[in-house]
Amino acid sequence: MSETLLTARDLTKRFGGLAAVANVSLDLWRGRIHAVIGPNGAGKSTLTNLLSGDIAPTSGTVRLGEREVTGWSPERISRAGLGRSYQKTNIFAPFSVWENVRLAAQSRTPHAARWLQLASSVGAANERAERALVQARLAHRRDAIAGTISHGEQRQLEIAMTLATEPKVLLLDEPLAGMGTVEADRMVELLRALKREHGIMLVEHDMDAVFAVADHLTVMVNGEVIASGPPAQIRSDANVQAAYLGEEHA
Repeated sequence: MSETLLTARDLTKRFGGLAAVANVSLDLWRGRIHAVIGPNGAGKSTLTNLLSGDIAPTSGTVRLGEREVTGWSPERISRAGLGRSYQKTNIFAPFSVWENVRLAAQSRTPHAARWLQLASSVGAANERAERALVQARLAHRRDAIAGTISHGEQRQLEIAMTLATEPKVLLLDEPLAGMGTVEADRMVELLRALKREHGIMLVEHDMDAVFAVADHLTVMVNGEVIASGPPAQIRSDANVQAAYLGEEHA
């Protein structure tokens, strides 16, 4: 049995009379990629924000490992072992790849707020940064300026920065967006490697990539789950085809 790293039960978020997410439950396991798919406005980003603590649920619970983290701040949830990326690449463009990852690693040191302390003196942070660069397959680009590397490499860098915080669970919001075929294939291979030690929730619109990499899919429409199961089951689900996938993925 895979280890359950995150459990969400009956998550609901209402904005006035609108339920952006309605009674959504899911589990994230170490060694498995759980993709959440659906049309624009389905509630995927809201669900991600609920899991990461960026917004508080109206009702429902989130557990990270053995701890209930419902209502915790994003920083506290992050320190408990959850890392996330965003739809828009979030890096420090003027800094080198190494400096970006080292800054992320430094946020986990006990005295991260002491800005006068040289980052290079924080051995543990440097070790975390080195491991993250290798995991994200960017060690060969460590000295490149982040703003000059390719779009795909920037997405890898964002993942490296997340890995430098040593998360157990990764929430990845459209990591393949805007990529060409070669870069998308590279990202798929990276995700397959990362799932060995992490639980991953992938929000993505590239259905070819989703079906190539996901072990489990949840389909959302209008804030609700209309189907959840293995890729083959989702691909053949008539309701999913009608609501989202269409005949080309049947």
